[in-house]
Amino acid sequence: MKIISSKYTYINGEYKKDVAVAFNTKIVKIAPLNDLQAKFPNAQLIKYPNNSVLYPGFINPHVHLEFSANKATLKYGNFMSWLYSVIENRNTLVSNLSEDLIKEKCNEMLKSGVTTFGAISSFGAELEVCANLKQRVIFFNEVIGSNPAAIDTLFADFKNRLNESIELKSETLIPAIAIHSPYSVHPFLIREVLNIAKSQKLITTAHFLESQAEREWLESSSGDFLEFFKNFSNTTQAVTTIEEFLNAFKNIPTLFTHTVQVKESEIETINKNGHSTIHCPRSNRLLGCGRAPIEYIDRVLLGTDGLSSNYSLNILEEMRSALNMHFQADLNKLAPRLIEAVTTTASNALNLKIGKIEPEYWADFAIFTLPDDLKYEEKGSLALHTIINCESADSVYIGGEELRIKS
Repeated sequence: MKIISSKYTYINGEYKKDVAVAFNTKIVKIAPLNDLQAKFPNAQLIKYPNNSVLYPGFINPHVHLEFSANKATLKYGNFMSWLYSVIENRNTLVSNLSEDLIKEKCNEMLKSGVTTFGAISSFGAELEVCANLKQRVIFFNEVIGSNPAAIDTLFADFKNRLNESIELKSETLIPAIAIHSPYSVHPFLIREVLNIAKSQKLITTAHFLESQAEREWLESSSGDFLEFFKNFSNTTQAVTTIEEFLNAFKNIPTLFTHTVQVKESEIETINKNGHSTIHCPRSNRLLGCGRAPIEYIDRVLLGTDGLSSNYSLNILEEMRSALNMHFQADLNKLAPRLIEAVTTTASNALNLKIGKIEPEYWADFAIFTLPDDLKYEEKGSLALHTIINCESADSVYIGGEELRIKS
């Protein structure tokens, strides 16, 4: 048994003063330090400074590790220019991927307090590495393809990759499903993959309305995607509509990534059906997509996306970018919501025993030290100062074990 003590402990959206947490691999009890020491007299005490904050381990639900070799190779500023550059450089980027590089990028997330992340995998190349990490990985096997002639082959490949991840399932590797987007996946594939998700109770995610080009294509088979699909798929007609795509997920709470170009009626559907949005502000800015209207969306998570559309996987930097992007929002209301996005909101959306400091939840923690010359008692300021003052976590625990953060 261990007892961890800090000045503040983040519990369900509130900063509790002078409470401690007793844990093994999971959290056992939360109470004042003296009470825990009386109940567990032989427990190891781990005490952090007076200006420390104990958080549940942060959750980054949307990362593409397959393009981690990207270093300013791709074009930014416009979604279509970026997409063409991804296709042009894909083989080079994938060939430059290595186990050591993947581990390096995962450690970057760990340093920022991320103990769980969602890996979006198109090919399965990173499965073995993810299966052996200390971090928890929600391994999203992605299906992509809109050509009717290739559906059987694509579905078979998807099932093989999914089964491989299921064989490696553990407390730290959670098999899951990703549908690339409404413009790139045939409705038959969507239906069959969602049947699997429903029957096996797998977490599901999908890119949705990331760009204006996507919206125009789905609404009227026009815009910048018209030339793209003529060249790559020899088609001039979208395979589905926005409404049809959303209806396919009606009974499957889903993590929709981006939702930058959503309209009011679509937000109502997302909220009503229990879906969530993964907000990726830096990716949206770099690709010229716009600003997601998170002020109208009930359940917002925060993700870094991958290094094909970002310059780091540091979740603290993502929160700082969100603070600046959503300049119209009250700063002291937005900051707590961003902390919730990587903890309690993510925990509820994923329905896993992570992201909260509660009994029976995994003992996954991130400890941050705030400057000792600031006053934090005002509502919202602890969250804000965590975001703007902390570059990395001081310590990270997963399953009760302290992990060394590599510099």
